[in-house]
Amino acid sequence: MTDSKYFTTTKKGLINTTHLNDAQKLIIHFVTNDISSCASCSALFPDVVNCMQTDNLELKKLVYLYLMNYAKSQPDMAIMAVNTFVKDCEDPNPLIRALAVRTMGCIRVDKITEYLCEPLRKCLKDEDPYVRKTAAVCVAKLHDINAQLVEDQGFLDTLKDLISDSNPMVVANAVAALSEIAESHPNSNLLDLNPQTINKLLTALNECTEWGQIFILDCLANYTPRDDRESQSICERVTPRLSHANSAVVLSAVKVLMKFMEMLPKDLDYYGTLLKKLAPPLVTLLSAEPELQYVALRNINLIVQRRPEILKHEMKVFFVKYNDPIYVKLEKLDIMIRLASQANIAQVLAELKEYATEVDVDFVRKAVRAIGRCAIKVEQSAERCVSTLLDLIQTKVNYVVQEAIVVIKDIFRKYPNKYESVIATLCENLDSLDEPEARAAMIWIVGEYAERIDNADELLESFLEGFHDESTQVQLQLLTAIVKLFLKKPTETQELVQQVLSLATQDSDNPDLRDRGYIYWRLLSTDPVAAKEVVLAEKPLISEETDLIEPTLLEELICHIGTLASVYHKPPSAFVEGSRGVQHKRLPGSAGSGESVESPDVASAPGVSEAPPAVIPSQGDLLGDLLNLDLTPPTTTGPPPPSSGMQMGAMDLLGGGLDSLMGGGFGAAPAAMPASFTAPVSGGLDDLFDLGGGVGMPMGAYSPPKTVWLPAMKAKGLEISGTFARRSGVVQMEMTLTNKAMSVMTDFAIQFNRNSFGLAPAGPLQVLTPLSPNQSIEVTLPLNTVGPVMKMEPLNNLQVAVKNNIDVFYFSCQYPISMLFAEDGKMERQVFLATWKDIPNENESQFQIKDCHLNSDAASNKLQGSNIFTIAKRTVEGQDMLYQSMKLSNGIWLLAELRVQAGNPNYTLKQCLPALLYLYLK
Repeated sequence: MTDSKYFTTTKKGLINTTHLNDAQKLIIHFVTNDISSCASCSALFPDVVNCMQTDNLELKKLVYLYLMNYAKSQPDMAIMAVNTFVKDCEDPNPLIRALAVRTMGCIRVDKITEYLCEPLRKCLKDEDPYVRKTAAVCVAKLHDINAQLVEDQGFLDTLKDLISDSNPMVVANAVAALSEIAESHPNSNLLDLNPQTINKLLTALNECTEWGQIFILDCLANYTPRDDRESQSICERVTPRLSHANSAVVLSAVKVLMKFMEMLPKDLDYYGTLLKKLAPPLVTLLSAEPELQYVALRNINLIVQRRPEILKHEMKVFFVKYNDPIYVKLEKLDIMIRLASQANIAQVLAELKEYATEVDVDFVRKAVRAIGRCAIKVEQSAERCVSTLLDLIQTKVNYVVQEAIVVIKDIFRKYPNKYESVIATLCENLDSLDEPEARAAMIWIVGEYAERIDNADELLESFLEGFHDESTQVQLQLLTAIVKLFLKKPTETQELVQQVLSLATQDSDNPDLRDRGYIYWRLLSTDPVAAKEVVLAEKPLISEETDLIEPTLLEELICHIGTLASVYHKPPSAFVEGSRGVQHKRLPGSAGSGESVESPDVASAPGVSEAPPAVIPSQGDLLGDLLNLDLTPPTTTGPPPPSSGMQMGAMDLLGGGLDSLMGGGFGAAPAAMPASFTAPVSGGLDDLFDLGGGVGMPMGAYSPPKTVWLPAMKAKGLEISGTFARRSGVVQMEMTLTNKAMSVMTDFAIQFNRNSFGLAPAGPLQVLTPLSPNQSIEVTLPLNTVGPVMKMEPLNNLQVAVKNNIDVFYFSCQYPISMLFAEDGKMERQVFLATWKDIPNENESQFQIKDCHLNSDAASNKLQGSNIFTIAKRTVEGQDMLYQSMKLSNGIWLLAELRVQAGNPNYTLKQCLPALLYLYLK
């Protein structure tokens, strides 16, 4: 080859640069084409840089491509190219100016970014739109390298100004750059969208390229219109994008319309028109190649779950074609079931029955399952579906029969005592069942309807012969079925039930099977009536759609139509690793979006409940508060509330003063005191006084002993015991986490619901090592009081969500009110005296504390350890009277008078806020 002369090695360099431009182009063309495999290409750096100063555009492009790949490996030598870059940014040719600024943005070398600022500033204001749009993207690249530099140089403001540019492509690239920066910095509020900006974007939408349209549409999807009129106006201007040839543009337009439709009244004429306009473009997407069809079908699956009326008349387009790939067939099948209704069920069933005769085994199985799902979803079609399944069973095709039996079991659960006439047909095929799921389904049917099957004991006994060879699923089902049979026919099956219980408890190594066997054995041996009530209890009907995506997740996925999230059916946070700016999006005007919903106050009996808190019920509003967050480590935002000394009667954090906190007027006469207030309190101040411990015990804030907050049986093996303590002025939640499950637990996180005093975690839950089975770990969680506030019942109730790799669990506990007593709670004597005198007699309340064997000085010292300060002491007729003050973390003061008589173990306590003090006592 004659080209070898261009690669002659000399002492000065590796490339002979004295040849003509054609030779230089050829050399660099070879280098850039072999960039991934040429080990010595980086050694050519100085010689390639010398080729930069050329007027030949093609050669310059090749040199710039080389620099982008090798500048990072030769950062010191890359500086040599800076002068040429700066010079090229002022070249008369706009293509060279754009090429220079683009290449500088792609070279991720800190030393070069310093020299990029001035050329970039000029290019952002260049007269040529091609240069401006290239510079806009360069700002995003530079921000990724050095965000602070971009902010200091004012490039972000210039980028915002480009949204008003006259060229639509410049607008699109500016929006794309700002969107990318905003994603990595979600709190920056770069895209401050308003009606004026939206109007500019919609104007540019009609004239820019297809990728520019996608950038603008994605930006529009992040905007929330002010009202339905603005929403309709935007929809009208976006609708023409539905007819675009590019499927990505169509899906982005669908995303915008799906979001803004949430704000349109359903009785509006335009709403119906929009529904009709959305169907044709979605159908057209299914005429593309299989890969695009699959992406379209995954997005349509989400759309159909949210708004099935869009495609309710388009069932035929989802019918499977003979040459469709299996992944397209399965997705079409799923959508067919979601669109199935009483109007089209006959058509759907005929199609599904045809699919069940195909040669693709996996597809046939799905088709049979689909028939069962149709029966469960459309009740009027259930009989026809059962008839179709019986026809398929008659084909005697093994895998068809087995799938049909599994499906019929679900139909029995949905419609009990309705289609049992088919059991005889099912029993005829008992010997052909060899798949665990089908065998388990048949066993369930026999056990559930044992009283209607004459030879039920013989059928189950035939399964029992190979008990140890069966899968766990079949063993568990067989155990339950035989126990059901025994409870229905006790005299005939006593030997059979003893045999299966012995096999399950003595001969099996499976803990689940053994435990269930022991439970049944003890139930039957101790209380057969209770066993019958438990085992033969009426079962809840199965849901008609068990595979629907959870509504909150569906809302988020609708906001990500046209992205990977809509294909995976997972939120971006589930598969984007290390992303700083993955935001959880919600549709406007729907539950779970916007502002969180306040939990309604639950009316309760007078007084404060002394019962231990139950596990939190699954109320929608509570789940909204706890699950609307991703349970990532909480962050503290904003300064803490000022702890200025609030006098009695001042406004508290709940916004209604102490009267709203107490539930009645502060100055009014108190209602009849409940018995729990007037009766002597046992175990009240006992804890703070530490009875039995004596005066010689160490002083300090009292911390109650740990109690079980979350039992393992309610948290899939996770047990949480805990207490609260105040140490060095910080409230702490001290917990013991115990793993009583069989699997390792990781990824712990914690979140509090809103509560009376704004308690919130001050940092993440620090469980640094995986929690192995039967292992316990001590965890201390510091708390602050700057969280959201909501009145709880009782006031010191705290609702908690704990997450790990298994699930999210909920519990509630009550914290001692003394944990919130601040260290600066000692009131000045004069202020105390004036405040005490101003308290009306009707706002005072007295309590008896029994069996407290401490003198007044010892009691005062012990209470001071819990930030209950003695302001003054006086003795009247042999009684020591201690006047005390406390201050809660929200600035509310409590005043008290404690009377102690020598030799008398009973104290008298007088206080002006009975409800708060009662909590503090308990």
